[in-house]
Amino acid sequence: MPLRMKLDAITLDCPDPSALAAFYHQATGLEPHPESNADFAGLSRADGLLLGFQRVDDHRAPSWPGQAVPQQLHICFSVGEDLDEVEARLLELGAGKPEFQPHDAARARVFTDPAGHPFCLVRS
Repeated sequence: MPLRMKLDAITLDCPDPSALAAFYHQATGLEPHPESNADFAGLSRADGLLLGFQRVDDHRAPSWPGQAVPQQLHICFSVGEDLDEVEARLLELGAGKPEFQPHDAARARVFTDPAGHPFCLVRS
């Protein structure tokens, strides 16, 4: 029988929590957590899920798709809008787009956030 645990938070290591929180705030519309500070910043969803960002000295960005520095985590976001429009906006916000794309570009695309964490956009 499963324990029925509820996911409450996902936290990413990064060099600048405030900057990474700002990127994801603009990308997702999640609300900034009122107790965010220079060492830990968070974004909250109405159902209570927290996306957190914690400062790590000497943070090394993942080297996706290579594994010299493993990706550690991979987040997927579904989008109903045109993927080309969402991609353009993410690139304006500071996302990167790796040359290697393992999926059909009409269905899903891989990006990296400003701290190097890979994430996918998947057409919903």
